[in-house]
Amino acid sequence: MALALRDEGGRLLLQKRPDHKHHGGLWEFPGGKVETEESPRDALCREIGEELGIVVAPGDLEPAFLADEGSDPAIVLFLYNCGRWQGEVVALEQQDWGWFSVAEAHSLPMPPMDRDLLHRIAN
Repeated sequence: MALALRDEGGRLLLQKRPDHKHHGGLWEFPGGKVETEESPRDALCREIGEELGIVVAPGDLEPAFLADEGSDPAIVLFLYNCGRWQGEVVALEQQDWGWFSVAEAHSLPMPPMDRDLLHRIAN
């Protein structure tokens, strides 16, 4: 699950992956994995709270796009749009983050699936 969180100016919140992880040092949409007996929306809200310290309500998430990677195992990334949250963004996992216009985001190094989702958002 991934979140295209937009501020009042339409900028996207992106975070940088930790160097020691797959695609380390690249910018991505924030999100994470679904745990057992968890809905995708609930998982995304949990992950956003754990990573960025803000509260996003499941009802405020609008399904947008998906991207897939033919790796083994195959990975599917669902992107949700959202423009509402509560709290102030804090890097709880010490990751870099920032607000970027779509044009600015295009200049950032990103994993292939995030890049694909960014292109879909821009069109």
